[in-house]
Amino acid sequence: MLADSHALTPSLDVARGILRRTFGHADFRGLQAGVIGEVLAGRSALAVLPTGGGKSLCYQIPSLVRPGLGLVISPLIALMADQVAALQQSGVAAEKLDSNTSLDARSDIWRRINDGALDLLYLSPEGLMQPSMLDRLSRLPLALIAIDEAHCVSQWGHDFRPEYRMLGRLAEVFPEAPRLAVTATADARTRDDIRAELRLQDCAEFVDSFARPELALSAERKQGAAGARVIELVKERMGRAGVIYAGSRDGTDKLAEKLRAEGVPALAYHAGLDKTLRADRLEQFLEAEDAVMVATIAFGMGVDKPDVRFVIHADPPASIEAYWQEIGRAGRDGQLAEGISLYSAADMAWAVRRIDGREVEDGVKQVQLRKLRQLYAMLDGVGCRPAAVRRYFGEANVRPCGQCDLCLSPPESIDATEAAQKALSAVHRLSGDGSGRFGRGRIVDHLLGKTKDVQPFEAKLSTFGVGREFSAVGWRDLLDQLLFEGLLREDPNEGRPLIALGDAAGVKAVYRGEQRVSVRKPAETDKAGARSRRRRGGESLAVAPTDFPLFEALRAWRRERAAEQHVPPYVIFHDATLADIARLRPATLTDLALASGVGQGKVERYGQAVLKVVRDN
Repeated sequence: MLADSHALTPSLDVARGILRRTFGHADFRGLQAGVIGEVLAGRSALAVLPTGGGKSLCYQIPSLVRPGLGLVISPLIALMADQVAALQQSGVAAEKLDSNTSLDARSDIWRRINDGALDLLYLSPEGLMQPSMLDRLSRLPLALIAIDEAHCVSQWGHDFRPEYRMLGRLAEVFPEAPRLAVTATADARTRDDIRAELRLQDCAEFVDSFARPELALSAERKQGAAGARVIELVKERMGRAGVIYAGSRDGTDKLAEKLRAEGVPALAYHAGLDKTLRADRLEQFLEAEDAVMVATIAFGMGVDKPDVRFVIHADPPASIEAYWQEIGRAGRDGQLAEGISLYSAADMAWAVRRIDGREVEDGVKQVQLRKLRQLYAMLDGVGCRPAAVRRYFGEANVRPCGQCDLCLSPPESIDATEAAQKALSAVHRLSGDGSGRFGRGRIVDHLLGKTKDVQPFEAKLSTFGVGREFSAVGWRDLLDQLLFEGLLREDPNEGRPLIALGDAAGVKAVYRGEQRVSVRKPAETDKAGARSRRRRGGESLAVAPTDFPLFEALRAWRRERAAEQHVPPYVIFHDATLADIARLRPATLTDLALASGVGQGKVERYGQAVLKVVRDN
């Protein structure tokens, strides 16, 4: 163990040098520098950074700076393979060990580890926690242990994996190695669970903004067959890479078949397919520039394709965490992209039945149901979608994005400010008379004057029975809206959620009429405009007309190199990097190194070939 981790902490300047030389980026973004500095100091941390926010660099760079082997725990073989391939392209000594690794390859990897010639090793949680693996690794110096997709450890998260719970033991097995848990989506409760399960209670926590300004979001109520609408949407975006999420395997196969019949290069992907076939289809999707993957959520965290221009939910996800994770697979290159969701009341009813049928604790069911309600409150809401998502994750002072469907074309809505005042007052009065706090069902009954065996104190309250203008369903919808807007909050209370007032300033503003509360009109009164959403996300990279022939020539060269190596094109260079090269028109290797995304390893590997393409075009 380092005698004085503060004194021996490598400077961030060393890390910045690696960032520039190896990965071709001028400086860190967002909270990267803070996270990396914490790990370089030998301290553990939890980092929640948005999709596309550079989470992987937070553990890759410290693994190259700190002495020892960097361990990365990842839930999917496809995700490990993608990251390892990208690192190897940049000249980093990285490998993965999984069930597909041959005995000869395993022997070679362990030889390189023992020789100190490997920088990063990727493992699944099951592979890492094998006694023989733990024993072997415990004899080695470790630079760090990174737990990728850390939300998988939490039963409150959207992708709970029981095997991740084993990783809490790492604190005992490797007490000297800093541990870094990273994820793109985790609300406050999920973060608390991650810290508790992974024994990171005393570590620093970094939570970046969940803003994704490159994403133009929209949602539509389903009208008729959802498949027909999906086909319309995809045909409007022909020639662009996209992902479509469907709720069932059968639905995935049928939708992909219908799209192919319309001339769309569509592939189906779900857990029911043969493992080899899934791998082949993933490779096809990653290597193509215009393929559309129709998938269940089995196609998820392994997707690192930067030029996905749209994600369509033919069926809604299970929660806002799942929504943001899946929508976030579009626009990872920073260029404008679209996230489109189709939903209906029948979808929500089906999801509720599915949750009710799960063999989990009642407390877990209650949390899952609450998250489901919050998702539909956002999909069917009247306020800016990205702002609503960001508030859900705990961000304050969030402004409308100005480019989602609800910002561009606000739906018809009704002013529910007076009803909101009644609901907020009811919550305040019920909790302020020494009676404690109640769940939403009791609050609705109170507003309707239908509380069973009502106590004298409650019957005397001015809010008892004042809510006859709404039905019970209407009041529940309004409470969801108030929860979503942060005017109310819901505490878990061991599976029996209790409602309390939320943001004090916001509540006062509603009481005074300074802040209005609106709810969407019922579906039957809001049929116009559901499909007249403004098309976004199809814009090309900002390549000048004079540079476009060179840009296309570089893409053709990249396509050939990718085919030769059986890797996705973006692993070699992103489109944004090729656009920068076309703009700069480098004449020397030194000039080429100035392009964004061109590290020293790429210069050495591809520099002369790229310069030839530039000279010839």
